Amino acid sequence: MAATTKPFDNRDGSIWLDGKLVPWREANVHVLTHALHYASCVFEGERIYSGRIFKLREHSQRLIDSARILGFEIPWTLEQIEAASNETVKAAGILDGYVRPVAWRGPEQMGVAAQLTKVHMAIAVWDDWKDYFSPEARLKGIRMSISKWARPAPNTAPTAAKAAGLYMICTMSKHAAEAEGFDDALMLDYRGQIAEATGANIFFGIDGELHTPTPDCFLDGITRRAVIGLANARQIKVIERPMMPSEMGRAQEVFVTGTAAEIAPVTQIAEHKYPVGPIAKQLMADFDKLVRA
Repeated sequence: MAATTKPFDNRDGSIWLDGKLVPWREANVHVLTHALHYASCVFEGERIYSGRIFKLREHSQRLIDSARILGFEIPWTLEQIEAASNETVKAAGILDGYVRPVAWRGPEQMGVAAQLTKVHMAIAVWDDWKDYFSPEARLKGIRMSISKWARPAPNTAPTAAKAAGLYMICTMSKHAAEAEGFDDALMLDYRGQIAEATGANIFFGIDGELHTPTPDCFLDGITRRAVIGLANARQIKVIERPMMPSEMGRAQEVFVTGTAAEIAPVTQIAEHKYPVGPIAKQLMADFDKLVRA
């Protein structure tokens, strides 16, 4: 990921916290916050294009749904979350940037049980995290290793939630990939099937069609669904199905999709190499038009 230029705890501006905008440096939590110890936290990643949050309704609803999967209710409605998100963007004066809503259990109770905790929520906005991968990497295509960590089964983790704890193995996988000179890592699932990248969904171009893993133990990304819609509009057939690593050699092109990654071509996965293909190029152009429509 492109390095940020400023630490996130020492910035000017405001963060929306529990119903009001507060100075950035004062948006803090206690060290005994339940979420810090037991991962009772959900979040979203959203992009601002030309002053507008892309797919705000879908992201806000997923935040609420993720919290419910983890067993807590966010004390703000969908409409209030949307209004707070837009208020924070307006206060920041940012036309193109990133939005991070997050909700978590507080410090009122310590231990596995957390029925007495208060649910908190914050929304932060910034403009110097424009690319999950560097512009150079996206232009040339990213290189991926294969992670040793597997996406867990739905009966062992809340895989339908965008929950903080599920990203621990993503961080470990991406760090290991970067240490080996790669940009990211492909994650398999508990069955050994292809799942996703550490923070993005993946598509394989095979004989003019797009094949993508069925999201039954990882998130069906909002950008993923948007890209499938763009492909359908181009009459490019999209097939969602279980995929095995042995199939990677059949692909003529590969790309990943996500809020931060947008659409990023993949030119290598382990020993397999691919060109930046025509489907990825077309969908990248279509996506750029969509987000600024």
